[in-house]
Amino acid sequence: MTFCPNPIARRAAMLCNDARFQRFAAERSGFDGGQFTSQASAEFLRRWCRITSRRQLDTTPAAARQFDTLRTEFDAWNGRIARPD
Repeated sequence: MTFCPNPIARRAAMLCNDARFQRFAAERSGFDGGQFTSQASAEFLRRWCRITSRRQLDTTPAAARQFDTLRTEFDAWNGRIARPD
């Protein structure tokens, strides 16, 4: 068994508590200028990744890839990286 100090599910939970991600999730859901709660952000993330629990991010490769895409889009929206083409 390989030890992972920061599983994807844990990173996803931390992300949903980030106020900037909450604004991003609200905007992506059509609520420009709004901000989601951490619970609403978690629901947005689960819908995006097509999962019912963030724990599935650690066991479902397709969901993990969806999370990586979401994280990249958030980082671009947030100005941390250049927008992907």
